[in-house]
Amino acid sequence: FRVEEWKRSAKEGDVAALTDARLKGTIYRIRGALPASSYLQLPRTGTQSLGLVGRYLYLLFRPMPHKHFVVHLDVATEENQVVRISFSTLFKEFKSTATWLQFPFVCGAVEDLADDCPARLGLTGAAPADVRWTCLVLDLHSILSLYLSRHYSHLKSIKLCSNLLVKNLCTSDLLFDPGVTFSEARHADLACRGVAPMPREMAFPVPKGRKWHDLYDYIRFPSEGSTLTCDSIRKSCSSPLAASENPVCQLPQTVTLTKAVQDRLSLIHQITSPKAVSVLWMR
Repeated sequence: FRVEEWKRSAKEGDVAALTDARLKGTIYRIRGALPASSYLQLPRTGTQSLGLVGRYLYLLFRPMPHKHFVVHLDVATEENQVVRISFSTLFKEFKSTATWLQFPFVCGAVEDLADDCPARLGLTGAAPADVRWTCLVLDLHSILSLYLSRHYSHLKSIKLCSNLLVKNLCTSDLLFDPGVTFSEARHADLACRGVAPMPREMAFPVPKGRKWHDLYDYIRFPSEGSTLTCDSIRKSCSSPLAASENPVCQLPQTVTLTKAVQDRLSLIHQITSPKAVSVLWMR
C-alpha cells in the first residue's frame, strides 16, 4: 500500500522518502543514533494486521555503512500465536523463545574472515563501507517449522528500524529469482517449479551488459526450504542469513565457492543454527 500517505503506516524519528538515481525510483531512508529511535512500521497500529499470507517475504534494502540496524516481523501461526522474528547486525548469536526468534545478520565483507580463526565473530557487527543493495528472501513457513515446530498463517506487521535504506517489500508463494529474465524463465520452464522472474515493482535496475548478481546481493533464509537448489549450493548456503555472492537458483551452470566464502558460511552456521533440529529437517 502507499506508505508515503502515512495513513496506514507509522513513522518515528528520521524517516524520509527520497528519489534514488541509481535505482530509478523512491526509497525510504531510516536513520538514527539508535536503531529503536527511528523506524517505519506497517501497519500503523498493533491492533491492525497486514494479513499477508504469502510464504516468502521479499525485502529490498541496503544497510547504512558503519551503522547497525534492526528489523522486526510479527507473524501469526495457525495456532493463533504471535511470534516475533527479528534480525539485526546488533545480535551476536542466535536466540529463541516460544514467541521470539533473534537472528544475527552478517553483512561483513568476505575477506574480513581470517582463514586461521574460523570461530572468530568479527563478521558480525556494523555494515561495511561497501555494503550493497540486497534482496532478502525469508521463508516464513520454514522458519516457524524449523525453529519452533509451528505452522505459519500470515504476516501481521513489520517494523524497519534504523539504519536502513528500503526500496520495497512484498510477500508471495512464488520463488522469485532476480537474476533470471522473463525469456530465460520461459525457456527453462521455471514456472512449473514455482520459480518466476522478479516482478517489475521489486526489480533492481541492471545496466546492459551487466549481471544482477555482480551488482547486488541475494540472501535466502533458510536455504533448505527450496527443492530447486542444487546440492552444492544448498550445502554452501545452508546458513541462516548468510550473504553469498552466488544466487540460490541459477540456470544450469556450476558454481564454485572460494575457501573464504565456505569458511564464512560455516561460521554463520555455528552462530545461528538452532540448538536442536530433527534429522528429518536436515535431509
